[in-house]
Amino acid sequence: MNKLGLFGGSFDPIHNGHLHIARAFADELGLDNVIFLPAGEPYHKHSTRTPAAQRLAMVEAAIAGDARFAASDVDMVRDGATYSVDTVQIFRQHFADAELWWLMGMDSLLQLHTWKNWRTFARLTHIAVAARAGQSLNLAPPELCDWLGEALQQGSLKILSAPLRDVSSSAIRRRAAAGQSIADDVPEAVARLIGQWGLYRGVKAA
Repeated sequence: MNKLGLFGGSFDPIHNGHLHIARAFADELGLDNVIFLPAGEPYHKHSTRTPAAQRLAMVEAAIAGDARFAASDVDMVRDGATYSVDTVQIFRQHFADAELWWLMGMDSLLQLHTWKNWRTFARLTHIAVAARAGQSLNLAPPELCDWLGEALQQGSLKILSAPLRDVSSSAIRRRAAAGQSIADDVPEAVARLIGQWGLYRGVKAA
């Protein structure tokens, strides 16, 4: 059975921390492929997010060296708000026989009960969780406790042993806006595209 990992995010820009946890995701779960899913254009106004096509291009440049990695525009081509449950249903339709895994951070897991149709989402995919040092399931709200216990016992929820690295897209945008080097934080190909397109220059990064 093909094991397919799904990794969503703004990727504005994609950085070495994303690639580190994607490799851990693939290695620890024995995934055949990891599909990066850049978010679409914000449906609310006044956003400063980099256009989706450029973020997708940066992802494609970043992952070119790992044959297990691919990128999809599935969340970019849908209008309005995109919900994870809908994204998983699309992949379930196209890969009916695959074992699907969704990668999320511990912060997202602890808010899972607020997601649209979260129980349906959790039935459609397995969930892998990347945690920062010191994060744990002990902070889980009561709404999730019963489900968490069952999911861990059934093996449909896994906590990755590799920790998240302390690097963020927002910090990279701030450094780029200030004219500082981001060479240690993003792949060379991504840094080249950021420079070529003049991304983040003079922009107050959120």
